[in-house]
Amino acid sequence: MGGISIYLAGPEVFHPAARAIGERKRALCAAHGFIGLYPLEEHETATDDAVTIYRRNLARMLAADAIIANLTPFRGPSADPGTVYELGWMIGRGKRALGYSNEPRDLLPRVAPDGLAIEDFALFDNLMLACGLSEGGFPVLRAATLAADPWQDFSAFEACLRKLKA
Repeated sequence: MGGISIYLAGPEVFHPAARAIGERKRALCAAHGFIGLYPLEEHETATDDAVTIYRRNLARMLAADAIIANLTPFRGPSADPGTVYELGWMIGRGKRALGYSNEPRDLLPRVAPDGLAIEDFALFDNLMLACGLSEGGFPVLRAATLAADPWQDFSAFEACLRKLKA
């Protein structure tokens, strides 16, 4: 199958249903005429070391034409740092980059006051993420409401696929 290949970045690789989520995302990519490259493939094992995983994901990013990054807050108020790294790496390589968040609220209401300044630009996350994507032509797409399980909500992901297709 030909077509544009998309690296599917996001912290859902840590979800108990990670493989099923990846298969769903790859199926949605195929339905839109794309090839989804999911970081967690069937042949990978729980015993893979960090360097093996890094190199495997790097090879997928090198092979990809674009990235769709799930920037839904993970283990805190902001996006997963691994996903942010992958997104920046792809942008730095001049590849098409899209992002989405299943969290509808801006960053400010999600951050607990701690005496340090908090960005108040009405953005989904840090300005470097938001502006990096919008300056590349693909502003972050956000879910209208927070789903019961945001890791199983594919509406914003599909919106990214439609946007990439347009």
